[in-house]
Formats: sequence, structure tokens, C-alpha cells
Amino acid sequence: MQKVFIAGHRGMVGSAVWRLFEKNNFELIGKTSTELDLRNQNDVNDFYNEYKPDIVIDLAARVGGILANNNYPYQFLMENMQIQNNLIDGAHKFSVKKFIFLGSSCIYPKFAQQPIDESSLLTGSLEPTNEWYAIAKIAGVKSCEAIRKQYGKYFISLMPTNLYGPNDNFDLETSHVLPAIIRKFHDAKNNNAYVNLWGTGYALREFLHVDDLAKAILFSIQNELNETLYNVGSNKEISIKNLAELIKETITFEGKINWDSTKPDGTPRKLMNTDKLNNLGWHSEIDLNEGIKRTYNWFLENINNFKQVKLQA
Repeated sequence: MQKVFIAGHRGMVGSAVWRLFEKNNFELIGKTSTELDLRNQNDVNDFYNEYKPDIVIDLAARVGGILANNNYPYQFLMENMQIQNNLIDGAHKFSVKKFIFLGSSCIYPKFAQQPIDESSLLTGSLEPTNEWYAIAKIAGVKSCEAIRKQYGKYFISLMPTNLYGPNDNFDLETSHVLPAIIRKFHDAKNNNAYVNLWGTGYALREFLHVDDLAKAILFSIQNELNETLYNVGSNKEISIKNLAELIKETITFEGKINWDSTKPDGTPRKLMNTDKLNNLGWHSEIDLNEGIKRTYNWFLENINNFKQVKLQA
């Protein structure tokens, strides 16, 4: 039985990966941040020496939306580099057989040709509202590429599009757009209020249910992929305005939406080209309408204890 360390196992992606890998009979290792500080190199090396995992899935990161990225640039840059550098270097030193690094579509240039191909990396300037996080993730991608090039080890980077699903972060200061809209509509419905949303609503986004990403991670372990970097997405995009209408319908909110065009839209369009992974046999399965229903049902079932991530300077 292969021993798998899932770094960040309690997060949205980590919990989805844990559920799937548990069903597939892996021996799983998970550590909370109080049990193992991934920012501390000595602690990470001691962990590798003691547990000796065969596979490491790096899902640990400081994450957030536009507001959080703008307010905490140093934390988003430094803490993410510390976490991934320690995990990647430790996996190399302690002979981990397979390492899966999870990045984000924000690593690509703001005005990359659409749909965004893996070859677009480092061909243009980044979106300013999340460049700190993006730079850290680019460093992780290049670290995995360097190890594979120099030592021939199976270090893979997966770049998912915008994710959502059970165990998402629903805090209005730090969440991403889809869970934030769910939370806003739910609260407004209960308080008989209007909903205020950032931007014009015309920006286009692609969304992937977290269970589909978990299957892509399993696919990358069960199959020998010949390259280092692979996009993971649904190949479908929707405007933020239409996304809001879809969530409004799901929640049965009948109030008014106010679009604050003085606030930024972020990247105008971001659709991933997933041909490389699709051609190998992986495809997303959960459509957006069904995924939103599942996510809102989970939200309602966990209304008293859903995650709200607060960031400190």
C-alpha cells in the first residue's frame, strides 16, 4: 500500500482528495498546522525522515480573493514560498517517489491568449491584484521542473482553474467569487436585503468542482505523465453576471443585485486549455449548475460551522 502525505488535507481540495484516495485504498497521512508548521524547514525535514511517504500532494497554501491579495501581499508571497520550498526540497532529499504540486491559473499572464495554454507561462505581465500569490506559485512550478530536468524525478505541477465545492471558504473578506456570491445571496435572502457585487459582471470565468480536481490528481499518480505542467479545467466559461443569476436561482433570492463598477473586475477573461490532460484521458464530469446545487446544499448543512478564513498582517 502506497503511503501518501496530503499537505493541506483539511482544506477544500485536501478534504476532497482525502475522500477519493481513502476510497482507493491509499495509506494517508495528514497533519494540521499546529502539528506541523510547513513554513519551518527543520520541522518538515524531520517529518519526512519519520514518516517516509511514497507520494506527496502539496495542497497547502495561503489563499484568498482580490481583497485578501491586495491587503496582504507579503504574506501571500513569502508564506507560500516557504511552504512549497520546504515540501519540494524535503521530498527531493528524502527520495519521495512522486510529488504533485498544485498551483493556480493565476500564474499565467493577464492578457494571455485564450484559452490559456501551458506554454503561455512567463510570456507577459501578471494580473496585479494577485501577482504575489502567482509569483510564489510560478517559483513552485519551476522548482518541480528543475528537479525533473536535473534528477529525472516524477514531480508534476497541476494548474487548476477557479475551484469551488464542499469545505470552501465563505468569509466575505477572503473568499473567492463563487462562494462569496453564495454567502451574499443567502444572507440577503434571510435579511430581505439587496446584494452588492464587485465590478461590472462582464468578466468571464471558468469553474471546476473540487471533486473533479481530486480525480485529476489521482489520474496524475496512476498514470506516468511525460511533462511537468498540466492545466486542469472544465473547458467552459461563464460571465460573473450570469454566474450570479445562476446562484440567485439556486438560492431562490428575489431581491436586487447592485453591481459596483468602481471595484475591479480582475482579469477580463481566463479560460484554460486542458487539451494536454484531456488527450491523456482525464475529463471533468460535474457541470456548473449541478455543482452549485451541491455546494449550496453543503453550505446549508454546515451553516453553523462553515469555514471563514481570517487573515492577519
